[in-house]
Amino acid sequence: MCLGTAQEWYEQGNAFRKESKWHDAINCYIRAIELDPDSPAVEAKRMLDDILAYYCKDMYNP
Repeated sequence: MCLGTAQEWYEQGNAFRKESKWHDAINCYIRAIELDPDSPAVEAKRMLDDILAYYCKDMYNP
C-alpha cells in the first residue's frame, strides 16, 4: 500500500470498513490521524471503536 496523504488513508480505511475488514480499517484511520489530527478519520475511528466494543448482555444470557 503506497498511500501518502491523510485523505488517502481515510478513504482506504472506508473501503476496508465496507468490506468488514475492521482491523485494516482501524489501522488506516490511525495512520490518517497521525498525518492529520483534524482528519475525518478521528470520527470514523471513534465510531468503529464503539461498534467493536458494543456488548449486549442479553445476547450472552438466553
